[in-house]
Amino acid sequence: MSRLQVVSGKGGTGKTTVAAALALALAREGGRTLLVEVEGRQGLAQLFGAEALPYEERKIAVAPGGGGEVYALAIDAERALLDYLQMFYKLGSAGRALKKLGAIDFATTIAPGLRDVLLTGKACEAVRRKDKSGRYVYDHVIMDAPPTGRITRFLNVNDEVAGLARFGPIHNQAQAVMKVLKSPETAVHLVTLLEEMPVQETADGIEELRRAGLPVGRVVVNMVRPHHLDEDTLRTAAGDHRAEVAKSLSRAGLGGARRGGLAERLVDPLLTQAAEHASRVELERAQRAVLAGLDLPTYELPLLGAGMDLAGLYALAKELRKQSVAE
Repeated sequence: MSRLQVVSGKGGTGKTTVAAALALALAREGGRTLLVEVEGRQGLAQLFGAEALPYEERKIAVAPGGGGEVYALAIDAERALLDYLQMFYKLGSAGRALKKLGAIDFATTIAPGLRDVLLTGKACEAVRRKDKSGRYVYDHVIMDAPPTGRITRFLNVNDEVAGLARFGPIHNQAQAVMKVLKSPETAVHLVTLLEEMPVQETADGIEELRRAGLPVGRVVVNMVRPHHLDEDTLRTAAGDHRAEVAKSLSRAGLGGARRGGLAERLVDPLLTQAAEHASRVELERAQRAVLAGLDLPTYELPLLGAGMDLAGLYALAKELRKQSVAE
């Protein structure tokens, strides 16, 4: 499995949750994963119930059944640029002075390509990093990336910095980043819902990634709701079966089936709910057909309720492993 897992998706699809669950799923049998945030939202800290992540790698969770560890890092573009200036130009205190003057923020604002190469570069450095024994420090690096509409531009840093630097350290850094991002070491996964807009944005995102030569991994359908009705009941909901439903309710002890009886009064709201459910099932079938046409492995994660907590993350990680997404 690719060592750099990039997770993107339309806003509201739960891409951060999926990225965190994937990190837990991969951190098994004593392994170590690094979970990287690049948007500055501190969404990972909220999911794990931790304090705001600093600009340093910090252990945030232990995976069940094997003692694997999950580390997390919130990459800050300003701090990354200061590191870069120190690494290549040995600016030291001069770099800190530039930050106080606002020059660092100015540089990353007027040159978004520079910002992106710094953010992706930090993650790629973690992928390549080895300890003294020559072993990789992290078995996997998971990046909670920008939304689908911006993911190709964010990752295609070589094109973004082409007009900014055609040679020198920045150009070389972009080339090194792209070498990782376009290699088998990387896979870009897209998270969606079984709804028309997220599915269409997923299809568009996959097309853009492929055109850019970036490796597309899997599609993860998140927050899938269960189907409560079997096929026969769904067909009943689509037709006019008031009398049959009323009699069934009456036989179940819910009042009389005649007009005005309790069972008869329950028919309309029940049929309305059943029809809405049947309509949703049909919509989801149509969206699954669209996803099937993308020619990618597709996996589904269940809806676990109104909110997400640490127990929910572990449940999703278990489901990912069950479906062999983390293989």
